[in-house]
Amino acid sequence: MSNGSLPMISGFADDRFAPVARAFRENFTQREELGGAVAIYHGNRLVVDLWGGTRDAASKAPWQADTITLMMSVAKGISAICVAMVADRGLLSLDAPVSQYWPEFAAEGKEKVTVREALSHLAGIPVTDLAKPGDFYHWDRMIPAIANQKPLWPVGEQQVYHSSTLGFIAGELIRRVTGKTLGTFLREEICAPRGFDYFIGMSEAERARCATIVASANNVVNAAKREPRDSVAYRMWQAVPVEEDYNSTLWRQNEIPSVNGHGTARAVAGIYNAVISPGPNGEKPLVSKEMLAQFVTEQRARGENADKGRLRMAVGFMLNSPPHRPMGPNPEAFGHSGAGGSQAFADPVAGLSLCWTTNKMHDGGDIGPRAAAIIEAAYASIA
Repeated sequence: MSNGSLPMISGFADDRFAPVARAFRENFTQREELGGAVAIYHGNRLVVDLWGGTRDAASKAPWQADTITLMMSVAKGISAICVAMVADRGLLSLDAPVSQYWPEFAAEGKEKVTVREALSHLAGIPVTDLAKPGDFYHWDRMIPAIANQKPLWPVGEQQVYHSSTLGFIAGELIRRVTGKTLGTFLREEICAPRGFDYFIGMSEAERARCATIVASANNVVNAAKREPRDSVAYRMWQAVPVEEDYNSTLWRQNEIPSVNGHGTARAVAGIYNAVISPGPNGEKPLVSKEMLAQFVTEQRARGENADKGRLRMAVGFMLNSPPHRPMGPNPEAFGHSGAGGSQAFADPVAGLSLCWTTNKMHDGGDIGPRAAAIIEAAYASIA
């Protein structure tokens, strides 16, 4: 911080996006922000790239241009992009059974579960009853636990957010058909060629640039750990040790594509822009329009209570889901929010891609007032 209570904010915002710069500053002066960043692409051009505040509450170290931070389930949207790229190459079909690529997944009556169903929160396996605390850091333990999980209800009947398992399912499908882990695929096929600073599984040097997360008491993961042990919420997160504060070396270094993507807002906004726009040197978008259309088509459960309190889900992506998970005015916007408030999406109608992130987690299941203010300001800027 500088000038008393005023935050140190760096970067730039085009004049047209002055409302975003104002909302970002007001997050610090009015909404108790600690540290964070926002980036926006509009018309295939980076128009906002701001960062500020404190990356570590104890040391008061300032947020830097290259500070990277945990964005929790934002990683699911990035994982979906990776799967879409693999499907684009003909290595994966959404309507094929998962077991065609991952035979062990057929256990406990899941032999007919399609890739589409598994990535659309329809497979009935949001929990891992065979996993123990600490297994979340170990791919070779989580994958058998998911493969051998019995669905909690008939496949397709309920759409319950597979918050802890979805990224592992996506990652194992990628590993089976490409031989690469999802984190390696992300580095080699997206981030390194295009200069994006986002990681699922980090090196020691990358971990040194991390902002320190301040976990709120009632973010969805922490709250789930206090639920009854037989509840779906508790069973969903039982593989995460209760002492995890989202800053441990184990959390940062391992590939946990459901929730542990770390990066800059600039990188994530750039990745989403690269999905809907050509690259600066004429590169094709990361995903073809035809394949992207399949992945952003809303998927629904068949049960009689299918619409009760639901978020709008596509294949791996979350769709614009106001009032709790808004992505602006256009229903076609797609992306993924993260526990604690981080938000990232692309809006192909407006030609806009946005990422806002923070190191101070927000309680509850909505995106919170800081992200909401940024999104409202972004659309006010282009109105």
